[in-house]
Amino acid sequence: MANRSERVSVVIADDHPVYRSGLGRTIAQRPELNLLAEAESGREALDAIREHTPQVAVVDLKMPDLDGLAILNAVKRENLETKVVMLTGYAEGETAYEVMAAGAAAYISKTSEPGTVCETITTVARGGTYLAPEFHGALADQIKLRATDSGPILSDREQEVLRLTAGGNSVAKIGEHLHLSAATVKTHLQHTYRKLGVSDRAAAVAEAMRRGLME
Repeated sequence: MANRSERVSVVIADDHPVYRSGLGRTIAQRPELNLLAEAESGREALDAIREHTPQVAVVDLKMPDLDGLAILNAVKRENLETKVVMLTGYAEGETAYEVMAAGAAAYISKTSEPGTVCETITTVARGGTYLAPEFHGALADQIKLRATDSGPILSDREQEVLRLTAGGNSVAKIGEHLHLSAATVKTHLQHTYRKLGVSDRAAAVAEAMRRGLME
């Protein structure tokens, strides 16, 4: 077994207790890894990273308080040496692009085997990066899409969501109309806000109209 000082130090963060505890047990059993802390919210995760300065933090993209991207941005802003492995339950190319562009060391699905997560931790601790194979095609599509226009681009779905938002529809109503979950509608809105450089629905609608994106 590796000496404690030679093992890769890890913090994990996920608001689903069953998943978090299962992953924690797997990491604790690996001789090359050293689990320092577990967190169930974004703020707890960032506090744990600041306190323990692990080599690797495994962070769920969707969490209370702060999401995974906010945690990643804070780690980069504060020049912390921790490398972030992002977990997701959503196979969206746009999100994969944003996460990797923001500086994540890896992006993997929560459906991955625990052993794969552990191998990813080791890979990034050694300076590597990893993108789960199921995201390759979607990420390539995003790169091609963004290469065609240097300005912000709204996907067809994002434009649909924004048009329905402009009509005064709630998230629930939009989801019902487009046969999407409320969480997916909110994700599309967040992507739209980032692309347009705004922080709320009213500003997004106004900016989209100004740019001629809602004709």
